[in-house]
Amino acid sequence: MEILIKSLIALVAVLHTYFLYLEMFAWTTRGPKVFKTIPADQFASTKTMAGNQGLYNGFLAAGLIWSLLIKNPDWQQNVSLFFLTCVAIAGIYGAITVSRRIFFIQATPALVAMILSLLYAGGR
Repeated sequence: MEILIKSLIALVAVLHTYFLYLEMFAWTTRGPKVFKTIPADQFASTKTMAGNQGLYNGFLAAGLIWSLLIKNPDWQQNVSLFFLTCVAIAGIYGAITVSRRIFFIQATPALVAMILSLLYAGGR
């Protein structure tokens, strides 16, 4: 179970590393192909805003990666739950305000990792 939980945490970290790349470095090139609901002419004018979002996604990824490197199981769980909660809240907010797809892409993996982590901790 521990391997599954850490794999899910790593998956969420990889997703947010990709979001960082997409929003900070590929917004005007790859962004229009990924975000088809945004008119193509808006990518240049929103590049700075997207870069800011990408930076925040990078912080989330860094926190999740950090949590995987912590040796103490209690601290590892506390740190991972904090960052997974941040991801889940951002995903839920994005689903409400932008697109329901965000819930499934961003919030669901974080919520599954959180639930499994809490269940596993309860059995330790």
